[in-house]
Amino acid sequence: MLRQLLRAKIHRAKVTDSCLEYEGSLTIDSELMDFAGILPYELVMVSNLNNGERFTTYALPGKRGEGEMVLNGPTARKGVIGDKIIIFCYEYYNEEEAKFHEPKIIQVDDQNKMIGPT
Repeated sequence: MLRQLLRAKIHRAKVTDSCLEYEGSLTIDSELMDFAGILPYELVMVSNLNNGERFTTYALPGKRGEGEMVLNGPTARKGVIGDKIIIFCYEYYNEEEAKFHEPKIIQVDDQNKMIGPT
């Protein structure tokens, strides 16, 4: 049996921009994607701490080290610049892997710079 567990989380990132006229996705600073192990076009779940919205989309790499966190396309309606969001990425693990799995948690500051994995 496989179990779906949290693989990585970027915690309390700040939305830096939104672009409604776009095909849809979430642009994330490439550096944060690397730290979290999130690949371009990978499915992510996003939770907005300011308004309670929760949605799924895919990740697109943003400019490395710039702190980009951009709601694109329909996701631009799920929040506004300055909102705090949590980005979750899940993976399937077999029973043995699940027993020892620990997710990678990336905490960021107000400029979306990593302040510490846990």
